[in-house]
Amino acid sequence: MNWTEEQILSLAPDESSKKSGRELASPSKWVSLYINEKAVWGECKGSGANPYKTQIDLGNIAFKCSCPSRKFPCKHGIGLFLLYARQPKDFSQSEMPAWVSEWLEKRNEKQEKKTEAESTVIPDPDAKAKRVASRQKKVEDGIEELQLWIKDIIRNGILNMPEKGFAFWENMTKRMVDAQAPGLASMVKSLGNTNFFSEEWQTKFLDQLSRIHLVIESYKRIDSLPENLRSDIRSLIGFTQSQDELKAQQGLADVWIVLGKQVLQDDNLTVERNWFYGIQSKRYALILQFYVKAQLPPLNFAAGSSIIAELVFFLSAFPLRAILKQLDHAQEGMPCEGFKSWNDVMNFEGSVSAASPFVDQLPVIVEEILPVKKNNTWWMKDKEGFGVQLKSNEQKIMKLLAMSGGKPLDLFLVGRENSFEPVGVWYNRQYKSL
Repeated sequence: MNWTEEQILSLAPDESSKKSGRELASPSKWVSLYINEKAVWGECKGSGANPYKTQIDLGNIAFKCSCPSRKFPCKHGIGLFLLYARQPKDFSQSEMPAWVSEWLEKRNEKQEKKTEAESTVIPDPDAKAKRVASRQKKVEDGIEELQLWIKDIIRNGILNMPEKGFAFWENMTKRMVDAQAPGLASMVKSLGNTNFFSEEWQTKFLDQLSRIHLVIESYKRIDSLPENLRSDIRSLIGFTQSQDELKAQQGLADVWIVLGKQVLQDDNLTVERNWFYGIQSKRYALILQFYVKAQLPPLNFAAGSSIIAELVFFLSAFPLRAILKQLDHAQEGMPCEGFKSWNDVMNFEGSVSAASPFVDQLPVIVEEILPVKKNNTWWMKDKEGFGVQLKSNEQKIMKLLAMSGGKPLDLFLVGRENSFEPVGVWYNRQYKSL
């Protein structure tokens, strides 16, 4: 898929690499520039007698360079990728030299060995049953401790929560990790990350605390719940659904618009939330990608483009998360149909909450929205005069205002209740990621 300059620069390990990469994205900096269906490579003028040899694997985006830099990717890799995205005609078609082909062959051999090793593993049903029972016991013990911890918070009152030190939240987060309940660990960590300096911190804190309590109580009664809701509860605890089993199921084929992504950094792990909208099905879909910092995502989706693909949704009372089963090809973006007012959005949100009260973020397209400021707070007003709070940083708000120019815009947003974050906008009949 086509990479934008913004996406390429997001791969840089730091700001200095971005700056240097931009400077190197010029044909005058390179002795040679070549391409074929598998790779891009070139030789960059450096401080030494010999130019630096830089190459990029186009199949599974990866970099290699002969420069002494320990950064990954280095500035030469960023510069070469930027130049290719800007001026692909400057690259000549050629057979790969040995230093490129040997690198690709080693990468392919490593991947084949990994696949072969995974395919030769024979599962042991008895061992699997023991692991499942052991984890179940750990989760149940961890939940009991978490529930006592929550009761202590309520019993003592929440007014002293801002005074709690880092260890208060970190210890319970680690306890949930030890209990093999990573979902609960994340929720406890989020509780500790409450902005205790905001005026509404008590409401937000109690909302998250109530959410954790609801998940715990639901898990205790999980056998009495419908199958789809059981799946939601297990996912919130931290149990996963097998993607191999999902891919064996029939998916939903459609033309999917790439609405944008949200990138979250959790310690050394990058979580990428890619949002899609099906033109024919009129369904939203979320594809998550996880990768270690300084590595590259398995797939790259360009906001505003569209793909013809088959997606398989995870089992849920409100299916939203999906995996890509089959991708036919990408094409130019297409227009989307959105909600006409915030009342329509609220009705949609009510139907979702009735199916599952655990959906924390809803994707919505809303037409003819005007950003306005009232009482030092930014709001998004619809054509009926109703508005919800605009959740965003100042830079993004200013960008939105510049595009609006005092006129309504069609927006793609993610949020809940009275607070939504704009992710993308239709500007001059083209979709732009914010």
